[in-house]
Amino acid sequence: MRIAIAGGGLGGLTLARVLHRHGIDAVVYEREASRSARQQGGSLDLHPESGQQALADAGLAGRFRSAARPEGEEHRIVDPTGRTLVHHEPQPGSFSGRPEIDRGVLRDLLLDSLPDDTVVRDRRLVAATPRPEEGWDLTFQGGHRTTCDILVGADGARSVVRSLLTDVRLSYVATLVELHIEDVDRRHPDLAELVGPGNLWCVGVNQILAAQRLGDGSLRVGVSLRAENRPIDTYRSKRALLDIFGGWDPRLTALIEAGDSAPRPRLIEAMPIGTRWATRPGVTLIGDAAHLMPPVGEGANQAMLDGAELASRLAANPTDPESAIRAYEEGMFTRIHPIAEMSTRVQAMMLSPTAADDIVRFFTPQPAEPSTAG
Repeated sequence: MRIAIAGGGLGGLTLARVLHRHGIDAVVYEREASRSARQQGGSLDLHPESGQQALADAGLAGRFRSAARPEGEEHRIVDPTGRTLVHHEPQPGSFSGRPEIDRGVLRDLLLDSLPDDTVVRDRRLVAATPRPEEGWDLTFQGGHRTTCDILVGADGARSVVRSLLTDVRLSYVATLVELHIEDVDRRHPDLAELVGPGNLWCVGVNQILAAQRLGDGSLRVGVSLRAENRPIDTYRSKRALLDIFGGWDPRLTALIEAGDSAPRPRLIEAMPIGTRWATRPGVTLIGDAAHLMPPVGEGANQAMLDGAELASRLAANPTDPESAIRAYEEGMFTRIHPIAEMSTRVQAMMLSPTAADDIVRFFTPQPAEPSTAG
């Protein structure tokens, strides 16, 4: 099997790593020209049943523990006055929950576990056409061409491979505006103390101001707003963001003022819940290409689990990849449906007029119902 993986994100790299452990070669075609081509985003909490399970299947659980930050699981939720609503503190040094790891660190961990020639860089897939007998002709930006027997779309929200299987349309669900603050302990010790070692959410009406500690001593700041008909360029200035949070405690809005560069807005989109497609020989999808969801903590975890499960299916049935792909897809559809429903509910809850009360209930354990047994 000549396996081509379009996209060198966490899902595609996990797929390649688990295949490699089973003695199956694959080539990952990555659009970025180098590891450092762009900032890789924030920190991820890896769940035991998904992201951590995928790393165990990849033989990387030990390396993950060496690189992860259990203290990053600490989570503070406050209202616009700075009043604490929820404060979750993990057990010191415990990996039993959802320890944090920077996305870039996790990606490097996966990259370093692969043979040097696995990832081919500066290859943005622009077209895939079926070959007369079987397999695919792949065309990349710039005119590069190659062929494969099996094509896996790990190419994210704007997947090119997805169009081979479904014409599903994405829907706009929120706006996210990001800022970055370097060397926060030295330059902004007050903000370092405010955020702590993990995550801070400041919850208002239809809007959230959040900050997240990264392992390199920086903060990633995010402003989440409900989907609306404003031009996205509206949010490219700090002044516009500060106006949105007028009346909030200045200790909180200082997170916006301290940003080291102009705000970076982007639209958050999602696929319809329950999206499925008929299995097509020699092609399938993983991660955001398969089930783009609101970003509430499941996307990377499910992408990695997709990669691990697809690799295991292909390794278990190498002479019948079509059956392996069909079994993977059926399992993935069943697994993702309730997670996509939950993610949609949480996204709506977080950006609602009653978000503060709803989030407190969500994070507060409910007392058990009294027993009626006689």
